[in-house]
Amino acid sequence: MDEWFEIVDEQDRVIGRARRAECHGNPALVHRTAHVVVFSTDGRLLLQKRSADKDIQPGKWDTAVGGHLAPGENYEEGARRELGEELGLSPDLPLQWLFRSEIRNRVESENVGVFRLVHDGPFRAQESEIDELRFWTVPELRQAKGTGVFTPNLEVELARLEAEGWLPV
Repeated sequence: MDEWFEIVDEQDRVIGRARRAECHGNPALVHRTAHVVVFSTDGRLLLQKRSADKDIQPGKWDTAVGGHLAPGENYEEGARRELGEELGLSPDLPLQWLFRSEIRNRVESENVGVFRLVHDGPFRAQESEIDELRFWTVPELRQAKGTGVFTPNLEVELARLEAEGWLPV
């Protein structure tokens, strides 16, 4: 089954649709994703290790929850759906909007809505998408930055979280 994404302009307005396979490989087709950064009550950050079968960044550590928006979804709806799909959590949990960012690289272009959730688990990882889940301390995150274990997108997101004071010191 082909997955369809809405294509957006520079103002994040929907201007069309394209198949996933068209979007991944054509950075001119800007589409939307939602991320949820999940913190434990003691300030650790939950990350997912992407499945070795993923088409983009297989086997790398990434944001706990991330996924493309379905046609007609807004960022929050997509984030809540992905929470259930990827971590087995209720879509009714309290999400906090953090920021919108842009991912631009040679493979794809995404506008990302980033939300925050505080939750200690338990989690039920989506086996087809995630090989492992684990909480990282801020010192562990800092030590791993730049070593190639994180997706480039996570590296950018961590820098923004730190710059805006969302990562505890």
